[in-house]
Amino acid sequence: MSPRARWTAIAGAVTLTALLGLYVWLVAARATALIQTGEPVAVVLGVAFWVLPLVVVWLVSREWSLAVDVQRMADELAAADELPVDDLPRSPGGRIDRKAAREAFEPARELAEAEPDDWRSWYHLAFAYDAAGDRRRARESLRKASALHKA
Repeated sequence: MSPRARWTAIAGAVTLTALLGLYVWLVAARATALIQTGEPVAVVLGVAFWVLPLVVVWLVSREWSLAVDVQRMADELAAADELPVDDLPRSPGGRIDRKAAREAFEPARELAEAEPDDWRSWYHLAFAYDAAGDRRRARESLRKASALHKA
């Protein structure tokens, strides 16, 4: 990724996070106003609406923490010339050939099974999952890589 594209992506993520922060602040303000009415139903609703901002703040901070650590891992892998290479064949529309992605997935899975305590193998497995179209497992693998990297 070029430095310009990287900064554009970071600026977009920061902008979206700021907009989400504004929304959370507005929800929290309305929830507080409901609580301050003193009406039993309004107070219960206000407390319930306060849960949403707390959950959102926790989820966003968790995702930013993962993003920062994934970038640190990528920087380390780049310095060691070990970054995953995206050389899978693609359709004219840019979609990865699923058959080729499944074939490329097996070595990454086998490496993660052989070296379960190595964050690098989980990082590579995450990108193999992503290429194969399994975003949920890709994110789980990145979280595992991040936990191992921090340890």
